[in-house]
Amino acid sequence: MAAGGGGPAVSPMATPSWAVRIRGADGEIAGAGILLTPQWVLTCAHVVDRTADVMTAEFVGAVGHGVPAVPARLERDAYVPETLDADGDPSGDVALLRLERPRPAEETVRLHRLSAPNREVRMYGFPYEHNGGIWFRATAVGVCGRDGQVQLIPASPGELASPGCSGAGVADSDTGEVIGMVLSGQEDRHGNRFSFMSPVETIVRHLPRLGPVTTGPSAVDPQLRSTADDILPELLDRPFAQRLAAWLRDDGSQVKISVVRHGDAAREATLRRAITLADRELRTPVSVDRASLDPPGTVPSAGGHDLAVYAEGRTSAGIAERIAERLGLPHPEEAPLERIRAARAILNLVVVGVDEAVDPLGVLDLLDVLRADGSRLLLVLRTAGDCHRRAREQLLTGPERGRRARLVERLKEITGPLAEDLRERLAAVAPQGLRPLDSDLVAAHAALADLLRAADAADHDGEGQGEALPGPGPDLARYERLADRVEGRLTAGVAALDRLRDRRDELAGRLRSYQVMHQHSLRGEEDPAVDGLYLRAHTLLRARPCDVRAAEAAVDAYTRRVDGHAGATGPVARDVHGARDGHGRGDDGRGARPGHGTGDGGGDGHRSEDGYGARDGYGARDGYGAQDGHGPGDDGRGARPGHGTGDGHGTGDGGGDGQRAGDGYGARDGYGARDGCGAGDGCGAREGYGARDGYGGGDAS
Repeated sequence: MAAGGGGPAVSPMATPSWAVRIRGADGEIAGAGILLTPQWVLTCAHVVDRTADVMTAEFVGAVGHGVPAVPARLERDAYVPETLDADGDPSGDVALLRLERPRPAEETVRLHRLSAPNREVRMYGFPYEHNGGIWFRATAVGVCGRDGQVQLIPASPGELASPGCSGAGVADSDTGEVIGMVLSGQEDRHGNRFSFMSPVETIVRHLPRLGPVTTGPSAVDPQLRSTADDILPELLDRPFAQRLAAWLRDDGSQVKISVVRHGDAAREATLRRAITLADRELRTPVSVDRASLDPPGTVPSAGGHDLAVYAEGRTSAGIAERIAERLGLPHPEEAPLERIRAARAILNLVVVGVDEAVDPLGVLDLLDVLRADGSRLLLVLRTAGDCHRRAREQLLTGPERGRRARLVERLKEITGPLAEDLRERLAAVAPQGLRPLDSDLVAAHAALADLLRAADAADHDGEGQGEALPGPGPDLARYERLADRVEGRLTAGVAALDRLRDRRDELAGRLRSYQVMHQHSLRGEEDPAVDGLYLRAHTLLRARPCDVRAAEAAVDAYTRRVDGHAGATGPVARDVHGARDGHGRGDDGRGARPGHGTGDGGGDGHRSEDGYGARDGYGARDGYGAQDGHGPGDDGRGARPGHGTGDGHGTGDGGGDGQRAGDGYGARDGYGARDGCGAGDGCGAREGYGARDGYGGGDAS
């Protein structure tokens, strides 16, 4: 026997012996089930609805190589079909099957009561794609509906419980206990995928005969359950009942402290009524039907609390052990408070008679640990004495002050440095596609002012009976949501403006590089049309705030014009001086591909694969000439050791159409004849890089 008195799988990787595959008379898989006794299989009512009178239960986890198949019939008095209330909330959907032949007792498992919120769980079902069975992982995230069903979020998108999983047992990943049964899985119109399970307490409420095969203590101590006398109308304190129901429905308040004095029959009965109706297992149809006749707003939903403890005469350690047991915390050899602290577990906890515990201050310290981790607490004391004042300060007003102070600092950060960051960006660049944030900042300033006005205000009793209520103070939860919203929008706005500012700087760099290229190509001449385009782009980029879209269009217009000018007058196209990446054209110009030289046809110009000349130099081999110079040794453009004949780029005697030079890069002082790069049909002539004032001339570069 494993935990729970049955057979949770010895290994979490193994198929559990209690997992049942259910087929209808047609042989198709209808769903899954849980073997609770040698003859009982628990499943969903809608699984039974899909089958004939006789079903087949298959035991895929049985010892041996085969899969035993046993006929099964519905237990007619153990069938609760799903129903929907006026609001569409489902209820029920549980059923028991009786096997014609019993299975070994060691294959069975018991159900186990356990607080479910935020637990990692696993379920073993039989979807169509894996009809031999497969584990699905999920996280139990909270109660939904009035039947106390629990929502499960799949661990991954592919682990949504699909047809064939209905009726599967839900096992707690930490303890291996079966704590519920899969009801359904679905994907909503927004793409959210989730499943639902019926927890053990809800199953036992619908099928009380399962009590003997259910372990784990009830969530409600016996002293806190309703009695037959509690149904008298005069014993309902309507305002108190409405406040209790609101907290049990999660009205947003984490801690509620009430005083219910001994002898106050109405408040005591109202408290028991609320605790009983909020428990999944104790909330019977009879009690709900009777309570529905009471005033509106007094009936809590099932699952409103996870545990209700009667503290009178108990120690803080004993209460901690009760909580640890309900949470399924392991390692009982450790102190329960340390186990609770380490687990950082969250639950909705009701503690009645705190001031009548053996060590009330120890109980308050225990509750403070739970509060700090996010648990919701409903405390009931018998008198409004010292313990009540200590409880208010430690669990309510003190944390409230700290929470308010943190919120004030956060709003100061939002309305101060973060808002200043936004203003700084807005002064630099015009927002484009960014929603105005003025109203958000106004709301944040108003919230901050409200909190500062209330910073020194003390909490007051609203009833005169020692019950701490929110009163007229600021709604911290609402202001926290406001801070989340405004901070998120401002942060996103600053990031968007930073991207625009980066784009502006990128455009400015691009504009500068193109201007340099263009001026280099003109060699001092003016081009008013291109200059006008440059001036417009430059002006838009320097404007504050800068309209980045307009500046981008202006820069694009300028660069296109420069590229077009280069195509007509010389190799200034694209990004650098040549075609593609080089100075000249691809085959017979001054450069090509990545360098300034040509690929293979630069007979008259700088030949190169990737440099200014052949291969990686201006000339052949590796230099500016033949060997080390610009041209071939004797009859090319340069000379061996130098840039040209003499000390220039040109040749001594054979550079007729190359870079001629006596003492410079070309003849006299230019790249070409006289002042240019070449002459005739070479690199250029007179005073420019090419013919006359361009990079190339004739049919060369």
